[in-house]
Amino acid sequence: MTEAESSNGAGSVARARLMIVIAALLWSTSGFFAKAPWFVGWPGYAMAFWRALFACVILLPMVRRPQWSVRLIPVTAIFVAMNYTYLTVMEGSEASSAIWLQYTAPIWVITLGVVLLKEKASKADWLMVAFQMVGVAVILAPQWYVNSVGGLLLKLGVGVTYALVVLSLRWMKAYEAAWIVGINHLVTCLVFLPFVVLAGIGPTTAVQWVAVAAFGMLQMGLPYWLFARSVQHLSGHEATGIVILEPILLPVWVFLAWGHLSSYESPGMGTIIGAVFILIGLLVKITHEWKPRRRLHHGG
Repeated sequence: MTEAESSNGAGSVARARLMIVIAALLWSTSGFFAKAPWFVGWPGYAMAFWRALFACVILLPMVRRPQWSVRLIPVTAIFVAMNYTYLTVMEGSEASSAIWLQYTAPIWVITLGVVLLKEKASKADWLMVAFQMVGVAVILAPQWYVNSVGGLLLKLGVGVTYALVVLSLRWMKAYEAAWIVGINHLVTCLVFLPFVVLAGIGPTTAVQWVAVAAFGMLQMGLPYWLFARSVQHLSGHEATGIVILEPILLPVWVFLAWGHLSSYESPGMGTIIGAVFILIGLLVKITHEWKPRRRLHHGG
């Protein structure tokens, strides 16, 4: 590899990391929108539909090379499932609980990779999994007796489906990012359209229209495009580690925006303690991934 090629590769990685940081900042506003008083009473599928619709508005015009593949069937199905589980849990629980459950994704990324793809996992990987499993147990423990089995599985599904989305974006990295993310949102719209039409749920005021448009374009469409482009140059592990900014910032925005409302739910002690375990696990992995490696210099 020439010095120029090495420099270009390093530049691509640096840009990819910056794109993920921006994506995480935009994603962290999900609680601000989902917990806003403008959307009180909206079920998860309604928010998923309207958010995806406006994401399409910004994504589809960016598509230059649409490519059809049978792989799009499982990829879009996984994306629809992630939207439904995340927004349903977000709508029915305090925001930080949903987001920290989503960031158990590395557990499933590593486990599925080892079991299904025969990939190797390091000690740091399994240490992270151990910390995160404890964190999930602590978060879900207080809810064990007040949730049905289906409700608990739905909450676990938040992390599983997010992990599958990350893996699917890596799987489709040869395809144009705007196309993959755009078709994911388009299928999400089509799946939830009948339910939204039957329920008659949608924006009725100017404020709601502006809010749901921003929700779709700025919180969903743009960051997913940035994330899809970045994983073309980074591993799924590193990408998932960088977006740790999202769960850290999300409850902050929710508190600053809606903390004064009577409907505001502060994070419970179980969520806080569980989040600490999950964060420790992610930091263990990030420290291991970014540990400076010795470069071998060969004499000329």
